[in-house]
Amino acid sequence: MSETIFKRAILISAGIFLAVFLFYTLPAAIELNDVFQSFAAGFVNPLATGYSVDVIACGFILIFWILFEAKQHGVRYGWLCIILCFVPGVAVGFAAYLLLRQKHFNARSNQTKT
Repeated sequence: MSETIFKRAILISAGIFLAVFLFYTLPAAIELNDVFQSFAAGFVNPLATGYSVDVIACGFILIFWILFEAKQHGVRYGWLCIILCFVPGVAVGFAAYLLLRQKHFNARSNQTKT
């Protein structure tokens, strides 16, 4: 897969999630008018709980990865992706970090070539 197709696929995937979040999830959360109740709604049955725990675990793994690469490889601005993990969600934070990381390593690769 080319880098261009990779970047487009990541952006489209994040865009689809963002659209669902903005037009489906966010209005329901605003209607509840309670952050804790909105969070608890993700645990209404065993299946929903499984998906919610999976997303939470992926969020923590992504945060640890971002912090590790900031220290080990000097990837900057990862903290923005950590914020995006919470609002709108892990899918957008992960997509943003993949693009940010790709940009960082491309720039680093170009520096070593010159």
